[in-house]
Amino acid sequence: MIKCGITGARGVLGKKIRKNLPYKFYIFNKDITNKKEVKKWIDKNEFDIFIHLAAKVPVKTVNKNYKKAYKVNVDGTLNLINSLNKKKNKPKWLFYASTSHVYKINYKPTKITEKGIIKPQNKYGKTKLIAEKILINKSNIKYCIGRIFSFTDKRQKPPYVIPSITKKIKFSKKVITLHNLNHYRDFLNIKDITSAIDILRKNEAMGIYNIGTGYQFNLRTIAELIAKKFKKKINFSTSKKTTFLISNSNKLLKLNWKPRRYNMNLKYFY
Repeated sequence: MIKCGITGARGVLGKKIRKNLPYKFYIFNKDITNKKEVKKWIDKNEFDIFIHLAAKVPVKTVNKNYKKAYKVNVDGTLNLINSLNKKKNKPKWLFYASTSHVYKINYKPTKITEKGIIKPQNKYGKTKLIAEKILINKSNIKYCIGRIFSFTDKRQKPPYVIPSITKKIKFSKKVITLHNLNHYRDFLNIKDITSAIDILRKNEAMGIYNIGTGYQFNLRTIAELIAKKFKKKINFSTSKKTTFLISNSNKLLKLNWKPRRYNMNLKYFY
């Protein structure tokens, strides 16, 4: 069985990876910003591969405490790479979970390739881009950077987008008005992310890969589905330009990865 070191194992994505992938997982559950703790754990265990998920997310959380987010997302990644580089028996492959937030936002329905314009949309995207550069410039291990587009899950909580919308609608006692939902995003089912990581591992893929469906999900339409589920009435207020963040994942698709079939209902996401 493949021995896999993993950070961020207690998060929504980390739990799903541990459940769905047939690896023997070695979980780092200490403080990734602590160099000594990271090195001690790395030196103690042997890994065939490594999956690095640990990060401060979502956007609002990062904005609220950027200093702390930077320490985790950037300094934590540097601690990990430095310790792995010094290890005698290094993992053969490392996957780093990055984000589509490193790309420039689109105002037209154009799909973004891995060669798309890099212009982080927010502080979260900025920290992930800096961490990407750490891997590119410092890693002595064969690495793969997966730029994951949007995803949601029943276990996600606010301030993530869909859980936030769900909470507002579910607990509303009167007709509410939702603001700024005239945007299109590429939402993955979380199982598709785990299958993508496994396929990338099997191919020993290197470099940067988009992980997205290529489908356009309108946030307003999703809100309407949620309102229908809870039998609530909602209104919309549009105040900003429509934006698009949709993946061109042809590079990943060529490795025979297939996301689940598009189906505009809530079951698609969960």
